[in-house]
Amino acid sequence: MSKEVSEEGQAHHHGKDYVDPPPAPLIDMAELKLWSFYRALIAEFIATLLFLYITVATVIGHKKQTGPCDGVGLLGIAWAFGGHINPAVTFGLFLARKVSLIRAIAYMVAQCLGAICGTGLVKAFMKHAYNSQGGGANTVALGYNKGTALGAEIIGTFVLVYTVFSATDPKRSARDSHVPVLAPLPIGFAVFMVHLATIPITGTGINPARSFGAAVIYNNDKAWDDHWIFWVGPFVGALAAAAYHQYILRAAAIKALGSFRSNPSN
Repeated sequence: MSKEVSEEGQAHHHGKDYVDPPPAPLIDMAELKLWSFYRALIAEFIATLLFLYITVATVIGHKKQTGPCDGVGLLGIAWAFGGHINPAVTFGLFLARKVSLIRAIAYMVAQCLGAICGTGLVKAFMKHAYNSQGGGANTVALGYNKGTALGAEIIGTFVLVYTVFSATDPKRSARDSHVPVLAPLPIGFAVFMVHLATIPITGTGINPARSFGAAVIYNNDKAWDDHWIFWVGPFVGALAAAAYHQYILRAAAIKALGSFRSNPSN
């Protein structure tokens, strides 16, 4: 109760109706002693496993359809699981000091393991269709070069990570508190739109764990040759989104400089 009163006092003191959470420490060894840390890792593993199972199975089903956009809706909706389930999202949140380095690395490992297991389940249950339809692996489509594919992945991931920042921003939540919008809904819609734009180019990666899990299980030379695109593109896109949101829209650097100048001890 006293913490809430203190936070309210701070908010009114600065003329704000919201309170930004404190930045996460770069390295927090104390996290390794908390059950909540390992519970979060299990949640990331399970969520990514389910996500990859649904996504890869949907991709295989989509390739059997005649309509160019059949199955895209499910691909977008699949992202509304909650959690990070994406190393690019985790990387962006780490850059914004939302998670520590230890937690970020642990999340990425859990996500990649979950992706491998989820894709493995698809192959186990649908082996013939899995092998004949390309295993849901991300590759550069015929008619496009790697530069175009890289650009598509950067822009697509920028849209995703920027939407994550905006949908979970405490300032936006306070300003639009009268509008009951759950964060997974705009995130899922953003991914749906990105899929419409990038499926013809790369099959839509924007998630290194998703691309990695499919590449490991399918184990095709073409998938591995193009695989670097699905790590570099999403990480560059996440970096750009984090910088844009934190240092331009939220003006974090200017606020930090103003706080430093207003401190009489400096």
